[in-house]
Amino acid sequence: MILLTVLFLCIISTYSASVKGHTTGPSLNNDKLYKFAYSAEVYVDQVKASLQKSAGYRISSGVDVNLLWRNPENDDDQLIKVTIRDVQVENVNERPAAKNIFKGKSTEKIIGKEYLEALQRPIVLELVRGKVKNFYSYQNEPAFTQNIKRGLASLFQLQLHSGTASEVDISGKCNTTYHVRQDQVTKVKALDSCEIEKQGFTSPNRILDVGTKATSATIYVLEDSFIKSIKAEENYVSVLNSRRKTGAKIVSKQRLDLKSVQAGPGLIAGKQVAGVIKTMDSSYVAMPLVAEPVKSKCKKCPSLSEHWQSIREHMHPEKLSKAEAAKSFLSFIQNIRKATKEEILKILRSENKDVLPQVVDAVTFAQTPASLEAILEFLDFNDASTSILQERFLYACGFASHPSEMLLKTLTAKFKGDIANEEIRETLVIVMGALIRKLCDKEGCKLPAVMEAKRLILNRLEKAKKDDNVRMYLLALKNALLPEAIPLLLKYAESEEGPISNVAATALQRYNPSYLTKEVKETMNRIYHQNRKVHEKTVRTTAAAIILNSNPSYMEVKNILLSIGELPLEMNKYMLSMIQDILHFEMPSSKIVRRVLKDMRTHNYDLFSKMGSSSAYSGYITRGPDVSSTYSLDILYSGSGILRRSNMNIHIFDRNAEFHASQVVIEAQGLESIIAATPDEGEENLDSFAGMSAILFDVQLRPVTFFQGYGDLMSKMLSATGDPINVVKGLILLTDYSQEIQLQSGPRASTEFLGGLAIDISGGMEFSLWYRESKTNVKNRVAAFMAGNTEVDSFFIKTGMETTLEVETTLDFISTVQFSQYPFLVCMQMDRVDSPFRRHVTKYESLPSGRRYTAKRGRSEVLAGNEYPLHQENSNMCRKVFGEKSDSSSNWF
Repeated sequence: MILLTVLFLCIISTYSASVKGHTTGPSLNNDKLYKFAYSAEVYVDQVKASLQKSAGYRISSGVDVNLLWRNPENDDDQLIKVTIRDVQVENVNERPAAKNIFKGKSTEKIIGKEYLEALQRPIVLELVRGKVKNFYSYQNEPAFTQNIKRGLASLFQLQLHSGTASEVDISGKCNTTYHVRQDQVTKVKALDSCEIEKQGFTSPNRILDVGTKATSATIYVLEDSFIKSIKAEENYVSVLNSRRKTGAKIVSKQRLDLKSVQAGPGLIAGKQVAGVIKTMDSSYVAMPLVAEPVKSKCKKCPSLSEHWQSIREHMHPEKLSKAEAAKSFLSFIQNIRKATKEEILKILRSENKDVLPQVVDAVTFAQTPASLEAILEFLDFNDASTSILQERFLYACGFASHPSEMLLKTLTAKFKGDIANEEIRETLVIVMGALIRKLCDKEGCKLPAVMEAKRLILNRLEKAKKDDNVRMYLLALKNALLPEAIPLLLKYAESEEGPISNVAATALQRYNPSYLTKEVKETMNRIYHQNRKVHEKTVRTTAAAIILNSNPSYMEVKNILLSIGELPLEMNKYMLSMIQDILHFEMPSSKIVRRVLKDMRTHNYDLFSKMGSSSAYSGYITRGPDVSSTYSLDILYSGSGILRRSNMNIHIFDRNAEFHASQVVIEAQGLESIIAATPDEGEENLDSFAGMSAILFDVQLRPVTFFQGYGDLMSKMLSATGDPINVVKGLILLTDYSQEIQLQSGPRASTEFLGGLAIDISGGMEFSLWYRESKTNVKNRVAAFMAGNTEVDSFFIKTGMETTLEVETTLDFISTVQFSQYPFLVCMQMDRVDSPFRRHVTKYESLPSGRRYTAKRGRSEVLAGNEYPLHQENSNMCRKVFGEKSDSSSNWF
């Protein structure tokens, strides 16, 4: 009986030890040499492309593994030696000899003798319960070879029971999930959780940004308590949110297969790991398992000056509406980002006035510490003669894709100092508002520079006495969109007159409806219904738009509808058009409007038959699976037939985000005296004025004045040439995405997308007393270029894919008004010309020696021009306008 009991206990202890070995980590047998075949493959291609035609390469080798030491007190604490041998480099896919960049080159020639020797020096891993506790290697080895070894070492890390764990490997500290089934273990690593030093940036707007997805899975097959095979695969996908067909993927595969088990060296005696390592080789040091940052240097790249000379001809002002200008602009930014302050200053100081504004654009958009220092040293805000360059610099700051706190701090300091040109001073504070919003959107509202800039704008607005200063700070708040500024904006919208009231109201219109509280809506209702004072039509219609676009109540909608008929003639027609547009375009408030219209007091012939020429209309420019774009055109006239406000908006949106691409507003007031007409209610004392205000890519620009005052008006009319006034002209960086990716197999990858725009927006207003006709024309000429490059840099080879998209187009908005009769004739036209569109994809592999393989594909097409349909009433009016013009010209004599 005693013998049976002892035997039973021995069996139980043996079984327990076996289970322990299989539930904590893999275990190597003593005095054995495990010989593996190892391969690491990299593929780069389009997202949905087959891997059989991808660019890439394969590193293959033998790997020897043996046990050096096992902790006498803990079987799960082991030291193993891993040695890479017989390294080969080859194409990842079969390729003809003429297209094989490795043909005729030995591994030593490809990698380099020094690097190959370093790669084949053994490493030592301390495995504790299946996890790599320490990674031992030689300290002075190149980071590139160390990372390949780290990638191999990370494969030996696993646990033999299901569950989640936080692990440190070559990818950083990552959340990992294990699924264990018999002798198979599946490890899934959440790559987006990995904590590792990353370099790069993204675009602030989701629509202009790049969407990414990353997955990692490793399958282990075990035999005799150790690894029989490992298959690991990582996938990184990057696509443009605005065009999801355009993107790239990186696939990284690793495979380790046991080929044989042979007799091997014996164990090293010792109680402590440190002593065993010293006995083996005192040159070994413990190093982090997380990858080291490494990037190869370009040996034959041109200098910044050389690159500039190669693209300079495309940067002349007359070529700025061409795609080649945008392409050159992007490549120039990439080179500036690698340049020193001195190299940048050399170009700035040597260029002439024609191309210098384009250089300023590129230097500012580079957004590096060196480029910021260079441009600030170059520009002198006390010199009014260089105001064009100062303005280009400031607008580029406003459009910055990833502005820094230092940039805002610098601009705030400039604003507090002396500035020779008042328009530059106004532009500077408006741009500060844009930077505040961008930094706040990145959770930087509490940064010291942001807090200081907010205080400056809010405090100076409250102390401002001059109307010009008040308007300037209101425009800054229109960009900043600070929640704490809403009470101030309400005060100026309701209590002030003219441009100040209008700017405050339009600033409130830009806020997300979630910020528009009960107090805001009550104020807007008072302004629209004129409960406390008489307001201009422009402010009242803006107030109505805010109410209708912010979840209006039944009574709010009903009161607006009942007011139609009691308003000035053209405002009646405008408000009616606004309501009809809400219904036609199925805007969010359309449901409540339909509910109200079931009441006959609000839905009757008298209400819906108001005459006039003012209108509001929305429509689609494009409707696509990824993004869509809409336009809205509204035009408001005074009772005498003179343009009061013309407003064109373009919005781009997807399922989750919206982007205000552009707004061009032409406003005129106080012109009734010219034709001896009576001003509308609330507008009797307005000075003669006409001007243009623009929002471009969610940034309010400084308004442009056509004329101010009666004397200026007559002077402009007598000297008018009909030439348009430029609103904005320059180069803009729209998409700016750059991310580095650490592959588990060791190499570093990078994904970069740059989208540039060469833009020229101009507008003009012609006024003829003789023909009693006015015409406004807004011309938008745009050339866009998108460049994407996804690359894996393995030091001895670069493989990747470049993608380019380019398009050139022109969008014209023309409104013609004949006010020789009432109701006067109004014709609005919105046209887009034929637009060439080109797309190219280039896959490549290159060696430092210059040997290169490329595969190119391209497609060109012409996107047909289009005259965008407005409402039927506008079409009928255009026939009359152009029909009468034809009749009058034929009967001139």
